[in-house]
Amino acid sequence: MSENNRTIGLFGAIAIGVGGMVGGGIFAVLGEAVSLAHGATVVAFLLAGFVAILTSYSYAKLSVKFQSKGGTVSFIDNAFGHNFLSGSVNFILWLSYLVTISLYAVAFSSYAEVLFLDKSTFFMNHLFISLAIILPLIINLISASFVSKSETIIVIIKVVLLIVIIVSSASFVDTQRFNPSNWKDSFSILVAGMVIFVAYEGFELIANAAEDIKNPKSNLPRAFYGSVILVIILYALIAFITVGTVDESVLLKAKDYALAVAAKPALGQIGFTIVSIAALLATFSAINATIYGNGRLGFILAMEGELPKELNKEKNSIPSVSILVTAFFSLILANSIDLTQIAIIGSASFLLIFFIVNVAAFKLYKQINANRIILLISCVVSFVALATLLIHTFFTDKQSIIIFFAFIMISIIFEVIYGRMVRKHMLNRPYN
Repeated sequence: MSENNRTIGLFGAIAIGVGGMVGGGIFAVLGEAVSLAHGATVVAFLLAGFVAILTSYSYAKLSVKFQSKGGTVSFIDNAFGHNFLSGSVNFILWLSYLVTISLYAVAFSSYAEVLFLDKSTFFMNHLFISLAIILPLIINLISASFVSKSETIIVIIKVVLLIVIIVSSASFVDTQRFNPSNWKDSFSILVAGMVIFVAYEGFELIANAAEDIKNPKSNLPRAFYGSVILVIILYALIAFITVGTVDESVLLKAKDYALAVAAKPALGQIGFTIVSIAALLATFSAINATIYGNGRLGFILAMEGELPKELNKEKNSIPSVSILVTAFFSLILANSIDLTQIAIIGSASFLLIFFIVNVAAFKLYKQINANRIILLISCVVSFVALATLLIHTFFTDKQSIIIFFAFIMISIIFEVIYGRMVRKHMLNRPYN
């Protein structure tokens, strides 16, 4: 693409990464981290960030070489060919975004209930979950431009609010809460980091905008590293404030809306209310953006013959069928699985995808001019992170393991039955 046609500068590219990560994730999984790592919650966020920064190296190198709206799909196709493996992985990626939409919807409901209701009820919980998906669906079907325009404003609001919480609460921190005697064992801390890894999912969206980023050779790597490092610092500070200012028993009791509780020591009930409103905005906008992105991912996969061709239909440049299908399955998932299970399944899904992307980068290291040692470390670390999460979950929540592997089996079976049938009528070509 001509440099004159590129419209996104370095700041804009970093904003895409930060916006993708600081979506609904931090509002949804903070309580999960505290329940698993206790006084070592900051360490858990740093461990998850370490996996993210290593994987961002692979994304940076691959994005410079393969600048495409396909992003992750493009990398996998270029590394492994347009075949059974890439088809299955791309379908898992599509399913993974359904899980993140579900995570944000459940978090939206948790904050909506505590803000608007005196007592949680089964009906209202599922009503809020459903509204959190149906309203963004309508917005996406009516106006795609509204999604992108509103996202920038909401990202700024979210980040500013988190900084306000950090600054105002700093003097209330009790450092004794971080004493190693309050830490869980090393394995539990590592598990905590991997369960909340889904909060770092989102930096890969920079790859989807690679064609529009100015000076891509320098700005793409800077955008990936810059956004991930900024979010690691932000999350570590938020974890520090949350654990340091609120008694753990209180956090565990309110773990689905822990960040709102963390605002209370410094800002009182007003802080609780402001954070709850911000959480509603953040999770709603994250659902909005993810439906937007996954609708277009489904459209791309349908064009490639990896999803039914009905999903590549557009109306006013909006892939309406793909968006409807995305929302439909997200509604089923969000209303069927609890927050902890969704966080585990979402983190495991993206750790698997990122492991495969790291392997893809390692396979293409000469072509993308990357350091083979760094890529090897990225492959090993992402694999160990995934294995750790799965081993822990096997002994503590077998249902989550069953659902995760069901996702993989569905992807493989779908690819065997549908993908091969379609692909024998198509040229075996990578996505460009």
